[in-house]
This record gives sequence, structure tokens and C-alpha cells, in this order.
Amino acid sequence: MPESVKAYVETGSMQESFEVQSEICDTYRLDFSKYRPQADKHCLNTVLTSVAQSVGQQIKYSRLGEGYSNPTMKKAFDLHSLARVITRIPSVNPSGLPLGDSASAKIFKALMVDIGLMRYLTGMPMDVEYHKPNLLNIYRGAMAEQYVGQEMVVSQNKDIYYWSRRAKSSSAEVDYLAVIKGKIFPIEVKSGSSGRLKSMHLCLHHYPNCRKGFVFSTRSYADLPEQKITFIPLYFAFSATYAGQGSNDYSKI
Repeated sequence: MPESVKAYVETGSMQESFEVQSEICDTYRLDFSKYRPQADKHCLNTVLTSVAQSVGQQIKYSRLGEGYSNPTMKKAFDLHSLARVITRIPSVNPSGLPLGDSASAKIFKALMVDIGLMRYLTGMPMDVEYHKPNLLNIYRGAMAEQYVGQEMVVSQNKDIYYWSRRAKSSSAEVDYLAVIKGKIFPIEVKSGSSGRLKSMHLCLHHYPNCRKGFVFSTRSYADLPEQKITFIPLYFAFSATYAGQGSNDYSKI
């Protein structure tokens, strides 16, 4: 959030920045009562916190909280989505465009509107998490996935998707799918080497129209044409997935 960043720039204090994030979340919660009788304010708060804790995971309404029915949870989730506090990311079939035509109503993930608000709502212990060497190590890598997804919401013009394969003997999942100049690119947010990207390789094998995959990580840029994979530093998440593309057109590689 800009106000949180401004607080840090002006004071040099992370604590000041965190306090702004707390105030923003408190403001959201004060607004929950305005949704009555359409939704219960306590349920709205439960869903908001649970989604922040579930970034990178498939969402199940029954797991977002206790004491509420699935329809009640769904209504709270949908209201947060309409308010753009959270972003719904459906699983799709990457065999063709538009991706939204195959969007699943039952299999989906979600993002928070802002990585700082995600941090606050998850209650991350700063003395533990922020001393880890990089973003991919913080909160089991969920913060890195939040960051890349947050950038893609803008670069992909708000609608973003992912691929999830459910089979009897195995399952596979690619974090995101980007559409750049009419072509589909699987996206992974990883710290591992290319040899461990089983889901990415599976997606590229089953969907030949996906000409190559991007892996966002903390390693240096590397293009592996024989594996149809390009490693890109995390901080290029926006420019590398920009739907229009410009000077940094990785889709041409």
C-alpha cells in the first residue's frame, strides 16, 4: 500500500510501515458492518484472515473458518472479491484462448490486494521470518507467490489464472498462466533448479501451444531453450508478464 511505503520512506522504520498496514486492515473491518444483512461481519473477518493465510493454496470454503455454512463463506468471499480486497484465481485449461472460457468454478486460489496486508493478517513473526535470506524463504514461499501474482494482476489486466491437474495417481500445478501477445506462458515461483520443476515440464509436455515457461526466482537470468524454460529474477515479474510487452520482451526468447 502506498501509505505504508510512504511511512517507511519518511521514517526509515519498518514498525511505522507495519502500523499503517494495521490501520488499513482496521478500516476494512469497520466497513464490514455496512454489508449487513447480506453478510455477517464476523464471517467477513474470518474469510479475510483465512485467505491471507492460504495464498498459494487451493481454496475450500469449508476450510476458511468454523461455524459457518459453505454458502455463507462463499458470499463473504465473493463480497471481498467484488471489493477487490482479494483476487480469485481460477484453474483453467491452457489448451487455447481465451483462458477464462475454461475457468473452473470449484478449483481456484486467491491473492490479497497487497503483500503488506497479507503480512499483517497472517501475523508473521518478524523476528523469525524477516531474517530469512530472501522472499522465497519467507512464509513457506507464499509471500513470493503473492508478490508475483500481485504484479500480474496489473500486468495481465486484472484477470489471472493457473493450471491444476488432478489425476488418480498424481497431481500437478503451475502457479500462474500469463498471456503475452496471444501466447500462453506457464509461470512458476521457485527456488529450485529446473530439474525439479515437474509440474512445469508436465504442463509444457501436455500443452505444446505453451511454447515455454517462466520461472521467477532469486537466481540470475538464465535461458534454457532445450527445456523450454527461462529463469527470471523476481523483481522482473511485472515487465516479464506484461500483456502488451515492450523493451523487455521475454516472450521472443
